[in-house]
Amino acid sequence: MKNSLLFALFFSLFCGFSQAQITSVGLIGSAAPFGWDADTNMVQDMDSSHLWTLSVTLTDGAVKFRADDSWDVNWGAADFPFGTGTQDGPDIPVFAGDYNIEFNSNTGAYYIEIVSPIGLIGAGAPFGWDRDVNMAPDTAGTPNPNLFFVTLDLTNDNVKFRQDDDWVINWGGSDWPTGIGTQDGPDITVPKGGNYYITLDTSSGEYNFVENVSFTTVGIIGDATAGGWDTPTEMIQDAGDGNVWKLSTSLGDGGLQFSGNNGEIVWGSSDFPTGTAEVGGDTIPIPAGRWQIELNTKSGAFSFVEIAIYETVGIVGDATPLVSWDIDVDMVRSTNDSSQWTLQIEMSDGEAKFRANDNWDVNWGGSDFPSGTATQGAFVNIPITAGEYLVSFNSLSGVYDFKELILFDTIGIVGTATPNASWDLDHYMDNDPGDPNLWSIASFAVTDHNGMDDGGLKFRANSGWDNNWGAVDWPSGMGTQDGPNIVTVAGTYGVTFNSATGEYAFGDPLTSTKDLLKPSQIAAYPNPASEVLNIDFAEVQVSGTLTFNVYDMRGQLLVTQELPAAPTVKMDISSLPIGNYTLQIRGENMMVGKRFTIIKK
Repeated sequence: MKNSLLFALFFSLFCGFSQAQITSVGLIGSAAPFGWDADTNMVQDMDSSHLWTLSVTLTDGAVKFRADDSWDVNWGAADFPFGTGTQDGPDIPVFAGDYNIEFNSNTGAYYIEIVSPIGLIGAGAPFGWDRDVNMAPDTAGTPNPNLFFVTLDLTNDNVKFRQDDDWVINWGGSDWPTGIGTQDGPDITVPKGGNYYITLDTSSGEYNFVENVSFTTVGIIGDATAGGWDTPTEMIQDAGDGNVWKLSTSLGDGGLQFSGNNGEIVWGSSDFPTGTAEVGGDTIPIPAGRWQIELNTKSGAFSFVEIAIYETVGIVGDATPLVSWDIDVDMVRSTNDSSQWTLQIEMSDGEAKFRANDNWDVNWGGSDFPSGTATQGAFVNIPITAGEYLVSFNSLSGVYDFKELILFDTIGIVGTATPNASWDLDHYMDNDPGDPNLWSIASFAVTDHNGMDDGGLKFRANSGWDNNWGAVDWPSGMGTQDGPNIVTVAGTYGVTFNSATGEYAFGDPLTSTKDLLKPSQIAAYPNPASEVLNIDFAEVQVSGTLTFNVYDMRGQLLVTQELPAAPTVKMDISSLPIGNYTLQIRGENMMVGKRFTIIKK
């Protein structure tokens, strides 16, 4: 039997469930026929009561296994198409297709095998030369009936492709990682074990093995970069897609390559400004300028978009407080991204546009509200509905958003790390009488996150989840709607939170919560920095001695400096290595946090 082979491989892992307790095993989930409402029961093997099988059609989504139509005993894992489920494990991701599923309720081992005529077999594959691992047919976009794919862990050994679990039709080749497979060709040698995305085109025999590497860092190296060929200039991982990395930076004439995990993998290409980078590829030719760089580590797709640097970007139109198409209301440039601009503004019914440098040479318009993508030079104005807004605009992409500011009755801190140790009971913050968006607590006890799925805390409004803020940063950061739980470190803190921007900070207990300064009034530059970080207090009143604390992304305190207040304070950061950091500033009437990045020239 096919399934006896699979489960022999995983028999060493035992979940500890007595078979006397289990009378049925079913498949349940968003991808299953009955969703999360009811199980699709599996068939118990007549000879081995712990083995279960099912032939079923699934949709894009996730599934789990469970016993006796109850969540008391259930199995899940993050692996596909096979893995070992554990009690209360994560949902198993699947994509649409017809499947033959095998499950072992003794060990939790499963194989969600797609029905397909094409498979991969060999000593380097999961089942050796005894059994094929089926490859999925291409169904994305315009389907290619000859293209098949699978993602697998391979060992340093040989593999081949074949049809219908038989050697009558098979493909082999001597090239790696890409080649043309031929009938009865040589075994394909996998030179390095790892997780691979594998494709085969049966019409041409073309095959491709792309290693899926988990990257902790991705950067650029080369004589066009600040760090040369020896020190990567780090890129920033996209919050929505872990395969995408971005960077805005100045480059000189020369060339560069992408570097993953400090040189473990290097990509290159001869194309510019867009192309597909290949492992070990050429040096990308770069003209001098300031560029927005993006790389997808899974596909290799990259792009360089030149960034125009504007002295100012403003909002102009009859919907602004100035009721004028001649005078701009200037926006505030982000310290992290020179193309990102924000402004808190009260607007009336009417129209508006964005423009650069207080003239019409460069302007952006759009037809959508409250959000959209503006087009440079468009002969269309943005229709505005009266209200108070936090406006964001990206002068590179044209993306804009008018987020209406809502005044909340209460802001609370909730979570297992709070004194209430509950996600239902809020610890309420004090509202600043001079700013309805600024909230604080003078002294607040926090417990450790402890790595729990439900650990940490969040901010929320009016004791409900319609408006809540979370983030990955500690002790300061920018919370976003439905963001992740804030990972905490035990201690007693003063806390500030801005409900208009989501900015928060945990620091030393406050002596007063009156007249706290807004974080947006303080700028930190240049960003990225190298030796010195300038902190600009030109828009605020500061006096006395200020405390500057620098934390890494795990919340560990690395540097503490006390410096006298001044319009611009220069902070020495030359001792810090390349990386991303949080700067927390403490003073008589402030506690704010700022993100910054360090590169080395």
